[in-house]
Amino acid sequence: MTAAADTQPGRRRIAVFGAGAWGTALAQAFSAAHEVCLWGRDAEHLRALALTHENRRYLPDIRLSDTLRFEADFSRAAQGADLHLVVTPLAGLRDTARALHRLQPGTPLLWACKGLEAGSGRLPHEIVTEELGDAATSGVLTGPSFAAEVARGLPTAITLAAADAAFAHHWVATLHQPRLRIYANTDVVGCEIGGAVKNVMAIAAGVSDGMGFGLNARAALITRGLAEISRLAAALGGNSETLMGLTGMGDLILTCTGNLSRNRRVGLELAKGSTLADILRDLGHVAEGVSTAREVVGLARRHGVEMPICEAVDALLHHGLDARTAVEKLLARDPRHE
Repeated sequence: MTAAADTQPGRRRIAVFGAGAWGTALAQAFSAAHEVCLWGRDAEHLRALALTHENRRYLPDIRLSDTLRFEADFSRAAQGADLHLVVTPLAGLRDTARALHRLQPGTPLLWACKGLEAGSGRLPHEIVTEELGDAATSGVLTGPSFAAEVARGLPTAITLAAADAAFAHHWVATLHQPRLRIYANTDVVGCEIGGAVKNVMAIAAGVSDGMGFGLNARAALITRGLAEISRLAAALGGNSETLMGLTGMGDLILTCTGNLSRNRRVGLELAKGSTLADILRDLGHVAEGVSTAREVVGLARRHGVEMPICEAVDALLHHGLDARTAVEKLLARDPRHE
């Protein structure tokens, strides 16, 4: 993988779909060099953003660029854009991609959604291919990145992965900035598996930390978690080298250790004995690892891949297993088994 050159091509019109924390952060970051419009479903929320230039719901106390445009009308946001960037929760990717294709077919599409689609187990690129076809010019933007830090302009490195290398390098050169470094990759499967499964591992890390198991246990969990992620990616045709980089190891470490991680917070609360329903109600954001856990276990079983940590998290979240029993089952596993 190579970083873009420090010089950028001319300004582009970018429409960002999703006014949550991550969508707002990316819109803020790209507005320094491009004309950016941020769309959201909640018209009242968008009016407040336009009035205050602050996303008090998701990114409080961060002043947004005066050049950012806010739009609650989907078609007006999409019209005339050089790039569509979908930053909805994964559950919204399919409908958003379909609607954009109807409005402005052929416009390059990036998504910054992570996870596996509930019910189908589809990866994001599979969803986009189903909606736009094999010829779509598209890719994924992913990597270790907390929205609040990106919005504040703190240094961050992420990956833009696309099957078409020329497409990836073009948009890396266009979007790359000194404090938001973007690297090109063609291993879409590896990047998406890393981005999806790390959220499940972060729930496990939160449980471990919440139960006071210490830093040794966290290091072991992250390491074995990376092995699980790598096995699944390889089974799906991904490159193991990808998982040693930003979208594997980097994203996993950040999400499992950072206090801004929503999925880690889910695990911490589960360790306290809180119910999942109460945790998700109080969180105020989507924690993709909750739905992904069920889907990744199903995907792993279909491909004959052992993923004991993911299975334990799924059992904890969806099958009534308590946190202590889940941990004890993992610790009791024969170390000769992967």
